[in-house]
Amino acid sequence: MPETPVFSSAAVAAPHRLAAETGQIVLAQGGNAIEAMVAMAATIAVVYPHMNGIGGDGFWLVREPGGRVRGIEACGPAGSLATIERYRAKDYDVLPSRGPDAAITVAGTIGGWRLALDLSRALGGRLPLETLLADAVRHAREGCPVSPSEERYVPKELDTLHDAPNFAATYLDGGKPYEAGSIRRQSKLAATLEQLAHAGLDDFYRGDVGREIAADLERLGAPVTRADLAGYSAKERVPVSLRRRGATLYNFPPPTQGLAALMILGILDRLDVKAPESTAYYHALIEATKRAFTVRDRVVTDFDRLKADPASFLTPEYLARETGAIAMDRAGPFPSKKTGDGDTVWMGAIDASGMAVSFIQSVYWEYGSGTVLPATGICWQNRGMSFSLDPKAVNPLEPGRRPFHTLIPAIAAFADGRVMSYGSMGGDGQPQFQAQIFSRYADYGMAPADAVDAPRLLFGRTWGAESLSVKVEDRFDPGCIAALRNMGHDIEEVGGAYMDSLGHAGMLIRHPSNGRIEATHDPRSDGGAAGL
Repeated sequence: MPETPVFSSAAVAAPHRLAAETGQIVLAQGGNAIEAMVAMAATIAVVYPHMNGIGGDGFWLVREPGGRVRGIEACGPAGSLATIERYRAKDYDVLPSRGPDAAITVAGTIGGWRLALDLSRALGGRLPLETLLADAVRHAREGCPVSPSEERYVPKELDTLHDAPNFAATYLDGGKPYEAGSIRRQSKLAATLEQLAHAGLDDFYRGDVGREIAADLERLGAPVTRADLAGYSAKERVPVSLRRRGATLYNFPPPTQGLAALMILGILDRLDVKAPESTAYYHALIEATKRAFTVRDRVVTDFDRLKADPASFLTPEYLARETGAIAMDRAGPFPSKKTGDGDTVWMGAIDASGMAVSFIQSVYWEYGSGTVLPATGICWQNRGMSFSLDPKAVNPLEPGRRPFHTLIPAIAAFADGRVMSYGSMGGDGQPQFQAQIFSRYADYGMAPADAVDAPRLLFGRTWGAESLSVKVEDRFDPGCIAALRNMGHDIEEVGGAYMDSLGHAGMLIRHPSNGRIEATHDPRSDGGAAGL
């Protein structure tokens, strides 16, 4: 059932209720949307560890009250010891998914919090870091209930995950996953967050916390060094954007797949399907995704190593050409290529001034590399898996190179003054889920809660499913499924009405006439929206 929407003057949305509560508290204390988001990011890193953590990466879009949209890239590069030769010498044909050898890249998300708070202060934010991290410290030290989402997840490559250093001691109860509702404490992580609150976020890279991280990574044999940590800082990036149907859409540039998200919506716009939730609508969505992913897989790489301007694929001429290649009566081909998984959190916030934040944070696979650093309690990401050991690949492993990312926050500014923060977790599903919830609201007039609740589909592989099929939830019209199959689509019914694998999405819209904000989060998640 759709979540009951929140109507507020300031609001947040998150996939875990404790993160939403943290954001609401910060707003009530006079914090702005950025401060609320940093606090939420800290809390959710503790309470939703299968989806994200401070050992991972993050991306921000921030729309200032005056209309300027800024992007913050908080993804770490490959460590200085992370070479193709190193992994070949260890007899790897592909990069490992679990353990210290999978801890390939610097964790960037804390650097993103720091840069975001610099922007917050320039815009009037004044809350101290101790206040913003207080809930996260408390939940880690005193314990918090394990979420239903974490209990029901069956991680990929489970045996190697459970064998990763310190994983069992941190995330298992007597060798078995915790049951939902069980209280789990993370005392080392609590101490780390408390140290960051007192010493500042820079301590993660260049202070006492950074020293402990580097020492543990070295002892465990990971390829990230103290110098790699000390040399890292988050970067501000200009978002990619697209004008369509009375709105300007913003997404994140490479190394993320934001280009694909905008291409899908640009192509959908030109296909101009009149009936929502119809066979034509879903066919158009699937075919637009194929066209966008073909470009993405050819183009998207480290921002500093791009060979083409992403904006060149968003021109009216290019989008018209891609649209013209789609036949509306049959499924088109798609190169058989393994696409990306990813367990992630998307969260949004809009404050009373109209500042809007769209934020996403992840450790890539559930629990990332599974490697928990003993001194700090930090579980390190395995985002470096998206590199290739082929030096001729689009994204080859190379020290200092940023990996390909599925993470994409999104913001839309409508010509009538409405502002939307929206997004979803879900690996390759993220641009597809963004297109579905946005078009349902903006093109077909669905209420935000209904747009997020409605059944979704996913083209491609995800969460251990190796078939390159179109996954659909059980609530799809059987007639629509039959029609799509007759058009040549390989339709796979995933066996549930509200599936985690079809994303945890959320949406906030601020209306200009009265400053009212509508906020909602996904019934597929453990979260919701909260406001003032």
